[in-house]
Amino acid sequence: MELIGSTLTATYTRPKTSHFLPAISTMASSYRNTQPALAMNPNANLWRTNSYYKNSAVVPASSSIQRENLDLFRAKTMFYPSNRTAMGTRYMPDDWHKSNQNNYRESESSRKSAERLRRDTIRLIQDKEQLTRRTQENTSKNIGERLNDIVFWRSELNHEIDSMVTEIAALTDVKRRLERALAETEGPLQVSQECLYHREKRMSIDLVHDDVEKDLIKEVEVIKSCQERMKRHLDRAIAQLSSNRAAQHELERDLRDKVTAQRIDDRCHHLRNTSDGIVKYYLLCFITSNTISHDIFSVRISLPDSWSKFTDDNILLSQSERAASHKLRDEIEILLNTTSNEMWNQFNNVNVAFTNRVSETADAKNSLQSHLAKTLQEIFQTEMLIESLKKALRDKENPLKVAQTRLEERTRRPNIELCRDNPHHRLVSEVRALEDTIQKLQERLMEAENTLQTLVKTRMTLEHDLSIKANSLFLDQEKCMSMRKSFPSMPRLVGYT
Repeated sequence: MELIGSTLTATYTRPKTSHFLPAISTMASSYRNTQPALAMNPNANLWRTNSYYKNSAVVPASSSIQRENLDLFRAKTMFYPSNRTAMGTRYMPDDWHKSNQNNYRESESSRKSAERLRRDTIRLIQDKEQLTRRTQENTSKNIGERLNDIVFWRSELNHEIDSMVTEIAALTDVKRRLERALAETEGPLQVSQECLYHREKRMSIDLVHDDVEKDLIKEVEVIKSCQERMKRHLDRAIAQLSSNRAAQHELERDLRDKVTAQRIDDRCHHLRNTSDGIVKYYLLCFITSNTISHDIFSVRISLPDSWSKFTDDNILLSQSERAASHKLRDEIEILLNTTSNEMWNQFNNVNVAFTNRVSETADAKNSLQSHLAKTLQEIFQTEMLIESLKKALRDKENPLKVAQTRLEERTRRPNIELCRDNPHHRLVSEVRALEDTIQKLQERLMEAENTLQTLVKTRMTLEHDLSIKANSLFLDQEKCMSMRKSFPSMPRLVGYT
């Protein structure tokens, strides 16, 4: 850029070094009063524009006349030694023009170099900006792909953990059923042994090895055999539960690591150049593309193949344990059904033998026992009904609280927002419906409790009638059959409560 009319002493012009003219310290003093013509013109020492100097390069025709007059003037001038010395150091106009031309060429060359440097620098900045942007986009893409992999394996882990939790819950439920079924066999075993003991009290000809006694001995053997098989399967279920929980623990630990890694990668994926919290770290000096600092990262660093294989192995182990657990559950289910059928069949055989033995005196008592059994069953169902009603009432408390709380909270709406809108009417109707439901359930609960009291009174009456007829029953009926009424039902023998 050419600054027209600028002086060489301006602050925005860089100092120029001329290789054509030597530096002369007396040049400034040599211009003082050396020519009276210049002294007479006060504007002669003022700076001139570049155009002025360019125009002065063309010498007009009248310059010869002025030069003659100047020579005449110089002839009359007395030169002192100092002036002669100063005049001896002056340059010719051609030197002056050459110096200017050199300065112009140097200025143009430096400007072109600066312009070329500026264009190259701008191009370099643009190229590096595009490279940085592409590199950052590729890194974000890679982190996004890594996030997809983590999300995939996390979903697989969640699915497998859910399946394992379901399997553990199912196996735990089967184990509890097995424990309850095993506990339920203690009662029938004790009853059978006591029946054998009571029948040893028979006297005279009645002390015979009859079918009832044979069936009671067989029943004891069947129950003990069922207990032994249940205990073996119970030990297997405990061991399998331990293996399942170990596999679940590995899956959950892997899932926790995946969640942490996903949170970190997700934050890294959303980081931008304008994000908060970005800091310059020097962590990458420990990790290169091909080498790993074993002192710091050898324990925690994994490769993509080993990373995916670790989770895959955990899932395969969990699936294997689930398959074994499912197989064990099936075996326990089969065992429970088999043992319950065996015990029930033998129980029925013994009862049939007892029934045949006391057929002469069992007609009246069987009728009472039938009514008593039905009454006990009805009492049980009524009690279950009462518990269901109480539970239903408890279940209605929270919905009522929610509706009432919503109404209360909505009354705090400010100003015009306190509107009787559709949600308000719906909440009011909901509260009324819940209150009506609770009232009906309470009424039905009172009826059920009254019915239960009636059933209890009926049971007491039947038991009193049975106690009246107890003296007329034989030893089998009085001692043995009465105890065998408490034999567990089929659902209880398979572990259900």
